Amino acid sequence: MEKDKLKTNKKTSKEKSQPRSISNEMEAKIYNQEGKASGEIKLSEKIFGLKWNADLVHQVVTAMQSNARANTAHTKGRGEVRGGGKKPWRQKGTGRARHGSRRSPIWKGGGITHGPTNERNYNKKVNKKMAGKALTTLLSEKFRSGHIVFIDTPKFKEAKTKYAAKMLVALSEIKGLEKLSYKKKNTAYIAFSKKETSLEKTFRNLSQVEMGEARNLNALDLITHKYIVIVDPKEAMTLLEKRLTK
Repeated sequence: MEKDKLKTNKKTSKEKSQPRSISNEMEAKIYNQEGKASGEIKLSEKIFGLKWNADLVHQVVTAMQSNARANTAHTKGRGEVRGGGKKPWRQKGTGRARHGSRRSPIWKGGGITHGPTNERNYNKKVNKKMAGKALTTLLSEKFRSGHIVFIDTPKFKEAKTKYAAKMLVALSEIKGLEKLSYKKKNTAYIAFSKKETSLEKTFRNLSQVEMGEARNLNALDLITHKYIVIVDPKEAMTLLEKRLTK
C-alpha cells in the first residue's frame, strides 16, 4: 500500500511540474470603413501581449528624437569672426587695459564663448533588438487601452477628403476610439500593408492624420499618435511578425 501511495505521489508531482500549454494567439475584431465588424484576426502574444516597460520605451524614443535632431545652431568663435589682425593699441603707456585682438569674446563683434556649433553630434545608438522590443511593447499597450483598430482596405468612389473624414467619424463610434475624428494634431497614424497612393491622396488633407507602411512602424510613430489604424491587417500582421519575431 505504501509503495502504491509513493507511485501516485510521484505521478502527481510530475503532472504539477509539467508546464501548462499557453496559447500564443489573441483575437481582435476587424471593421469595415462604416465602423461595423466584418471579421476577426488572430494576433501574436509576442507582439500584442507584452508587459509595459517604461524605461526601455523612454530610452528608444529619446534616442530616435535625438537622431532626428537637425544640427543647425552655430555661433562663430574668435577664429571665425571678421577683423582683428592688428593689435588695437600698444601694450603699455596708454592707460588702458591691454588687448591683443578685436576678435576677443569680451569685445563687441568678437567671437562667442561656449556657444552652440554645428560640429556637435547628437546621434545615439539604438540596438535593433531594443527598437523592436520597444515597438512591440507600445503595440501591446495600445492594444490593451483599445487605441488600435484593424480595418479592411477602404474603397472610395473618389480620392476626396470628405470620404476619409466620414470613415473616421464612423470608426469613432467604436468603444475606445471616441476621439478619432477630432481635428487635433497627431490624433491618428494609418498604417497600410503596402503602398496605397490613392488612399494617401484621400487622407493627406486631414491635419490630424499621418500615414505610412506597416513594415516601417516605429516606437516614435506610436508614442506621438493616440490611435493606430492598421489597414488590411492580415497582410500587415504577416509583415510585422516577419520583422519582429525573428
